[in-house]
Amino acid sequence: MSDTGRGRFGRALAAPGFGAIAEFKRRSPSAGDLQPDGDVVAVARAYERAGARAMSVLVDERFAGTWDDLRAARNATTLPLLAKGFFDSSDDLRTAAEAGADAILLLLCDLDDETCARLMREASDLGLDTLVEAHDADELERATKLGAPVIGVNARDLSTFAIDRQAQLALVASAPRDRVIVAESAIATRAQGAAAELAGANVILVGSTLMRARDPGTKLADLIQRPLVKVCGLTRQEDVDAAVEAGADLVGFILAQESRRRTDELLAAPETVLRVAVFVGDRHDTDADVVQFYERENGHRARDGVLMRNEERVGTVVDLPWEEGDATHLDRARATRGRVMLAGGLDPQNVRAAIDAVRPWAVDSARSTEREPGIKDHDKVKAWVEAAR
Repeated sequence: MSDTGRGRFGRALAAPGFGAIAEFKRRSPSAGDLQPDGDVVAVARAYERAGARAMSVLVDERFAGTWDDLRAARNATTLPLLAKGFFDSSDDLRTAAEAGADAILLLLCDLDDETCARLMREASDLGLDTLVEAHDADELERATKLGAPVIGVNARDLSTFAIDRQAQLALVASAPRDRVIVAESAIATRAQGAAAELAGANVILVGSTLMRARDPGTKLADLIQRPLVKVCGLTRQEDVDAAVEAGADLVGFILAQESRRRTDELLAAPETVLRVAVFVGDRHDTDADVVQFYERENGHRARDGVLMRNEERVGTVVDLPWEEGDATHLDRARATRGRVMLAGGLDPQNVRAAIDAVRPWAVDSARSTEREPGIKDHDKVKAWVEAAR
């Protein structure tokens, strides 16, 4: 991805891997008061320690924000700062630059193309990046044609405050890959952030979730933490519920004929987690968030598999040979490029060492959480998730 047309803010978002813009706001028109007496200096420092790519600061009075909040954040952190408000004039841009912003928000729902293009040019002249925000297909096309290097895709309709995460993910997936794509709003868990990541977002922008937290920095670190933790081989609703309660990010359902952990359907799970459909050899349409697919070899699954979102490959499952061990397992995983889900032989006793050795995107276990094939021991499920965290 080229850095052409991007300043400090855009370059930070385009860095390899996945990250977050962490937002400071005291209230939200949709959610009401969040932290009316929030300390922007303390929060800015916490976000930087937690690994934010950039920080967004609301400067609009509808969010109980002021330009002084941006100035205070500038003095407190070295993070690139996004000034967030409803901007439509050259004066707004100059004020943002003077207050220490690295970038400004431009809302296509409020701006025609001519005005947005002019503000983008003026921002560039002032050394500011722009985050051009879209919330539907028409606005995404407009942002693309305007040449916006950084495009935000908001799950929230600002006219109604309605949230549509699936529509957002579809827009993210259709966005041009030569731009930095930011998924905004409605992200409260690691799994929801991962859904945006798999759809093609470079970063997420998170505000209300962080500002509701007792410790916004700790919550941010939790949201961007990897690996994700998967509990697989689920066949009973009570076991799915136990995995979610234990803190699993991914719940897996094996739809392969030969598995002793086979289920005929994907069971219900809240939108705070991702459901994974596991297939061997053949697959069919489901409403799973992710597909884990293995070829069939000699009547059983092949060693390694792939992760797919819709029809796009988004990761590799590095597994053990069928019913065999391999001393090179972790070395193979470490040498695999891209997102790696590490599977095979993992349990609460060895998963931390495996994570430290491989640094995978996700870890997967079925057997270590069982009382018998397809039947979970809820204490073992809890132990697995806690150890993998």
